[in-house]
Formats: sequence, C-alpha cells, structure tokens
Amino acid sequence: MTAEDKSNELLWHMLLAVVSVSFLILLVLGWRESIIVMLAIPATLALTLLVFYLYGFTLNRITLFALIFSIGILVDDAIVVVENIVRHFHLPQNKDRSRAVVAIEAVGEVGNPTILATFAVIAAVLPMAFVGGLMGPYMRPIPIGASAAMFFSLAISFIVTPWAAIRILQWRRKIHTTDNHTPDHESSSENFFGRMYRGLMTPLIASAKRRYQFLAALVVLLLVSMSLVYVGWVKVKMLPFDNKSEFQIILNMPEGSSLERTAQCAREIAASVRTEPEVTDYEIYAGVSSPFNFNGLVRHYFMRRGANVADLQINLVPKNERKAQSHDIAKRVRPRVAEIATKFGARVAVAEVPPGPPVLQTLVAEIYGPTEENRLKMAQKVIDIFHNTPGVVDTDWYIEADQPKVEFVIDKEKAALNGISAETISQTLKIAVGGESVDLLHVPREKEDVNIVLQLPLASRSNPEELLALRVRSGDANALPEPSIASAAAPLVPLRELVKVKQTITDKSIYHKNLMPVTYVIGDVAGVVESPVYAILKMNQALEKLDTREFGGDGSPLKIYNAVLPFSDQQPSMKWDGEWHITIEVFRDLGLAFAAVLVLIYVLMVGWFKSFLTPMIVMPSRCFWPSQKPDRFLPRTRPGI
Repeated sequence: MTAEDKSNELLWHMLLAVVSVSFLILLVLGWRESIIVMLAIPATLALTLLVFYLYGFTLNRITLFALIFSIGILVDDAIVVVENIVRHFHLPQNKDRSRAVVAIEAVGEVGNPTILATFAVIAAVLPMAFVGGLMGPYMRPIPIGASAAMFFSLAISFIVTPWAAIRILQWRRKIHTTDNHTPDHESSSENFFGRMYRGLMTPLIASAKRRYQFLAALVVLLLVSMSLVYVGWVKVKMLPFDNKSEFQIILNMPEGSSLERTAQCAREIAASVRTEPEVTDYEIYAGVSSPFNFNGLVRHYFMRRGANVADLQINLVPKNERKAQSHDIAKRVRPRVAEIATKFGARVAVAEVPPGPPVLQTLVAEIYGPTEENRLKMAQKVIDIFHNTPGVVDTDWYIEADQPKVEFVIDKEKAALNGISAETISQTLKIAVGGESVDLLHVPREKEDVNIVLQLPLASRSNPEELLALRVRSGDANALPEPSIASAAAPLVPLRELVKVKQTITDKSIYHKNLMPVTYVIGDVAGVVESPVYAILKMNQALEKLDTREFGGDGSPLKIYNAVLPFSDQQPSMKWDGEWHITIEVFRDLGLAFAAVLVLIYVLMVGWFKSFLTPMIVMPSRCFWPSQKPDRFLPRTRPGI
C-alpha cells in the first residue's frame, strides 16, 4: 500500500505539472501556442521512458521524480522556438511569404543559443550521475532522465514544434504601425507580462545607479539566505521526514528478563499510545521480531530474538484523514513511552519509517580503542554526552548487560566409581532443560499428531538446585535396552554428587569493522533538534574535552573521524556514522560535481563564443549592462548568438 500510494501521488503531481506548465503558457502566449508546447511533453516523456527501459531502471519513485523534474525544463526549447515563430509571423515583411519558410528562418535564428542552453543544462545535471557511495544508485536516474529529456526536447523543438506551429498558429495579417508608418512589432504584440517586464528592465538598463542598487540588493539577499543555515532557521538535513501511516516502538528489557515481564511492559506502552486519536490499532511482538519492513532490514530488527525484546507496530489512520504528521505523533508519544520504559529499567526507541537513507540509526558513534575495557569506558562517556545533549533521544549501545550462566562440570572420577557415563549425565540434563520427544499422540479430530515432550516445568528447570536433585541410576543399568530386575535394583545417585556448579557470565556479541573491534553507541534526534548536524557539532565540543588517558591513550585530543575510518585502534578514536556519514558523502560528491559543472559549462561557452571573457560574464549571472561601448565587454560573435 505504501508503494502504491507513493506512485499514485507522484503520478498525480506529474499531471499537475503538465497542466500547470500548459496553463502558464496559455496565459502568456495563447491557447494555440500552449497546444504546440503540450505536444512536446508526452513525446519527450515517452522517449525518456525508453531511455529508462534501456538502462534497466524500473518505474519507481525516483524515476517518477526524475520525470516530474524534467517537465519544468523540457518545455524551454519548445517555448523559445514557438515564441520566435510567432514573432516572425507577426512581422509585416512576412505576411505574403510561405509559412514553412518563415518558420525555418525563425528556428534558425534561435537555433544556436537554444542548442547552447540545452547542452549547458545537460552539463549541469549529468555530473550527478557520478555521485558515489550509498546514494549514488539512488540518485542516478535523476541526472540520466533529465539529460535524456533535455536532449529529446531539443530534437522535438526543432522537428515537431515547427511542423505543429505551421498548422496550428493563426496567420495574422493585420499589422500595426507607428506614427512614422514603420512597423512596431514590440509595441503591437506585447501583452501584460511583456509590458511588465519592459517596465522593470528599462530603468535598470538606462540608469547605472539603479543597476548597482539592484546588484547590491541581490548580494544582501544572498548573504541573508546563507545566514539562515547558520542561525538554524533552515536545517541541514539529508532527507525530510516522511508522513507514514505507521511507526515502531523497539523495546529492549534488561538481559535475563522473563518473557512475561517484557510483555507486561509492552502492553503498558501500547495502552499509553492507544490513547492518541490518530492510532487505529497496534500489534505486540514479544520475544520475536515484527514482520519484515524497511526498518527491520536496514537496522537488523529482524534478527531480534529472546525473552527480553519486543516490537510494537503502531498503525495510524491514513494521512489524508488526519492533520498531524506521523513524525509529530511519534514526538508526542515519545516522553510517555520513555517514562514507562524507565519504570521497567528498559531501553526503548520510537523508530519511524525513514524515507532514506538506509542506516543503522540517525546518530551512530563508532568507538575504537586498544582494549575492550577502554572501549567500554569511552562508550559510557559518549552515552553520557548523548544524554546531556538537547534533542538527542533514544540513546542505546550495542553492549549486552552481564547475564549469569550456570555450567555443570562433570566429576568424571565420581561418575566412573558409580558406573555412570558422562553421556548419561549430559542426556539427563538435556531432557530436563531442553526436553525430548518421547512419542506422538494420535487425536482423532486433529489433522496432525501431537508431539509428546518430556521436560521439567519452567520453574524447576530455571533453578540449579532443582536440577541437582535429579537422580541417575548407577552401574550399567542406564545402558540396558529394556528394564530388568537388575536395573530396578540399581541405586539412584543424585546429580549433585556427580557434577560441580560453576557460575559464569554469558559470552557477549563482539563487533568488528574493517578488521578492528568496535563498540556502537546509537541515538536519534527529535524535539529541540531535528537534524543530526547540529547535535553532532554540539557533541563534538564535549568529546574534544575528554581525557584520552582514561581510555588507554597518550593524552592527546580525541580523534574524531567523519567520512573515513581510523587507520589503527591503538589510540582511542571515534567515527560518526549513520545519517551523518551519508550526508557527508553526498554533499562531498555533489560539491565535486558542482565544480565539474562549472568547468564543463565554461569550456562549452568558451568553445562556442570563442572568448574567455564572455563566459565569465554570463555564468555569474551578474546584473551588468555597460552604458557605453558594449562591444568592448562583449565581443561580437556569429549571427544568432
């Protein structure tokens, strides 16, 4: 349902984009011109879909977004060609000439700059196809689709648009003249938008003072817009929050908790969340993971097993039936959920289904150090910094608590004196704790047989003293195939006389990355801070103050890595992963792509204009018109430029 809703929404927005572009052209140029431009849209989109098919791209959310993105730019060429054809049709010297000849001349007049503008746009978007990392395949259909759409729109504007203009445009023979009886096309054919544009641009062209005032205003607006990121009014974030119809609550009880207590905590959390008006129902999965979803795959929730874990699936009403976003609902319930989890000594996370990228968690701190003890000390300090940073929530780490383990060590000497083998003792404990199937029960009304399992009750098998009270027959009676008088007379020996109890700690999971042992600390952002960038910058200030000698270091400042891994774990260090890692990769590659775009466009324009100065004037889009001797600044080129 989620994929269907997203595809339907994008198709609807694509239809809106087509209608909006056509309506805008209808207002500015006219209804006949809008029909001509509309012909270019389905033709270009069809050819772009062919490119997607040949590249192996499916029709998904990314390719649909690429098509919507292309609609806004693919009509540019057709608009330029149609507008110039209309202008030539209105010229008095063309009233008795052939429409086809006039249309060809009009297309030829704007052909060169149209080709240049099209290839400049292609050069601007195509380098995004070389973005690497996790987001590379995710973004690749956008530059490929946009570049293909621009190329096809150029071909259609030179082939289909003139053909349609000859047959659809009205041939107006009425020519307006000025007082001196010379044709004045500019004054006669201008509409409201043309007069408004002329009224705005004429003062700027005529007055140098107004030009510099306008340029100063643009610089001020640019600086103000850039400062919005610094003051935090515009958040730096990889992707915006999505409005889903569900979210999860991940519950981690202390190791060793019973399944009943885990289910009790999960029920209290579910009852608290159920009071929200947008919640329709919920599902509790205690001891097992919930069904596979995006979060489960990328954050490994599907691997969760055990009596101390639970997943709560919270389902919301459809987004078109509620005003609140799913992110706002998750923020609203998070304090109550955290309060209940604290009462049970549990760790909890409200996991929203992210639009991407697929990462372990929004905030992931990878702790590296020479020994496990040093890493644990440092991880505890990092957790404290997470807790003390405003906006950081759902803090946890990938370290299990100490869980007691009881080992029964067989005293082989005593067992041999009593004629009991070690295998017999092990088999007895295995049956008592794990159970063993002894027979099948055939019930007439049941479709399948019922397995009969011999096993001690739960209360008995969880108590070592109860297990030590079990008795095993001495001698070789345990090896007899059938009961006999000898086996019945053999004495029973309690297990406490044959085994020794050893109290240990269960082995914990060991994590490695790049062949180095690592400890993970994870968290999320919500409330005060909605972007991990600002939380990480604030936490870096506290991390740099840590004394690395506590973690086996030499006292130098803690090394904090972002997009690369540390070379060695002999010195304590930390790497930021999660959404921040993907953000750095994407912004880095997009920055390199932007630099490549500038070089490509400059080289393209130098080759076209045969001048090194002209691209320097065009590319910054500076508002500069010299009042005298313009040829000194813009060298003349061939006609049509």
